[in-house]
Amino acid sequence: MAAKPKPPAPAPNPQLAEVRARIDAIDRQIQGLIAERAEFARKVGKAKGTLAAAVDYYRPEREAQVLRMVVDRNEGPLSDEVLVHVFREIMSACLAQQEPLKVGYLGPEGTFSQQAVLKHFGRSAHGMPMVSIEEVFNEVESGNADFGVVPVENSGQGTIQITLDMFLTSQLKICGEVELRVHQFLLSRSGRIEDVERIYSHPQSFAQTQAWLRGNLPKVEKIPVSSNAEAARRARNSDDSAAIAGESAGLMYGLKKVIMGSIEDHADNTTRFLVIGRQIFPPSGHDRTSVLVFIKDQPGALFNVLSPFARHGISMNRIESRPSHQAKWEYGFFIDLAGHVDDAPMKKALAELETHAAQVKVLGSYPVAVP
Repeated sequence: MAAKPKPPAPAPNPQLAEVRARIDAIDRQIQGLIAERAEFARKVGKAKGTLAAAVDYYRPEREAQVLRMVVDRNEGPLSDEVLVHVFREIMSACLAQQEPLKVGYLGPEGTFSQQAVLKHFGRSAHGMPMVSIEEVFNEVESGNADFGVVPVENSGQGTIQITLDMFLTSQLKICGEVELRVHQFLLSRSGRIEDVERIYSHPQSFAQTQAWLRGNLPKVEKIPVSSNAEAARRARNSDDSAAIAGESAGLMYGLKKVIMGSIEDHADNTTRFLVIGRQIFPPSGHDRTSVLVFIKDQPGALFNVLSPFARHGISMNRIESRPSHQAKWEYGFFIDLAGHVDDAPMKKALAELETHAAQVKVLGSYPVAVP
């Protein structure tokens, strides 16, 4: 019996073809404009003359201004976050024409710290994974890295104390900040929750998922490790192991099975990272200043520290105390303030503060994080 002839293929939709042709034309325009922008960025580099290194071409205050204009112009349909990401990558590629920035971070590859580097510097920067936060500081201080990215606080778990302690003795400056939404995933080789007998993760991630773990895996052994990437690396060796980590760490280390996604206890779980470098940059127009204040042991000492900022109309975003490690029961106060150190009110407030404090150290003035 002869086979029935196949029905003719539907004719191409002329309207769809027209739309695709228009998209292709727009793509050509976008590509041409990116090439033109890259050429102007090259001219900016030439106008600055022969500089010592890539870091000398980098201007975080200018990048922040550009990204804020992107947000201000955005009328949809793409989100601010998506457009900022696109423009960040364009600027990163244009800057790398001179020489890629070298950026140290708490490694290994696949950590949330690496994600913060990519968000702030783009994929054209050269990431340098380090074994500890101390090493990140040391590599930037020595000049082997242009900048470093270190975690400083989590919205649910508070301060990363080792980062603050490094500023007690380091001469590095804060040059920027990154806010990263952190999604925790339960990952394994098999993808079956019933197989899990032990979980590897960083202590911070265990803390951020403790309620979920109590409700779903209360008897499973929890093994803290140095990073979530290390957790993924260990968990890939057996079916009865799992890791709490970012999805990218799972993909990087072969844990392609997601048992459960977004298991963090708080939906707005966010980690703030600091960008550290060797200098303070000019104002961007929307900045934050961080200072370290050692107070004199006298009645009303803390009031005397804070009152100059109130008198000059400066908002305080955060205050944290740490032992000074210089004398018993002596403390330093880390204070985040709205504004730049070059602003007149900030200058007056800091000058007044000098008369009340044992020591005042400006840790940095830097652009407020762009979404």
